[in-house]
Amino acid sequence: MSRGSSVSEQTYFVLAALLDGPLHGHAILKRVAELSQGRIILAVGTLYGALDRLAGSGVIVVEREEVVNGRKRRYFRITEEGSGLVQAEAKRMQEAASVVTRRTLGATFS
Repeated sequence: MSRGSSVSEQTYFVLAALLDGPLHGHAILKRVAELSQGRIILAVGTLYGALDRLAGSGVIVVEREEVVNGRKRRYFRITEEGSGLVQAEAKRMQEAASVVTRRTLGATFS
């Protein structure tokens, strides 16, 4: 993944969820829903597909694994590259939004 390209909204929120520290899959699902104010509700399969792609591109890594109730739980951590990517995307979106907000500032809508 290059910093010059935009990321999907789902990917953006997955990376944003990991900015505060490592999380396991279920916690990522909950955090994405919270951060997106319920707009992004990921299916488990969708999340793990995204996590595999993000790990493959080096923007997240598996920090550790543990067994909980007989099931393996992987904790994912955002890398420096991933942090840079999500920050660049936030800046890109902010700049794009400012094109509209500057033009409509003070405009009256009926």
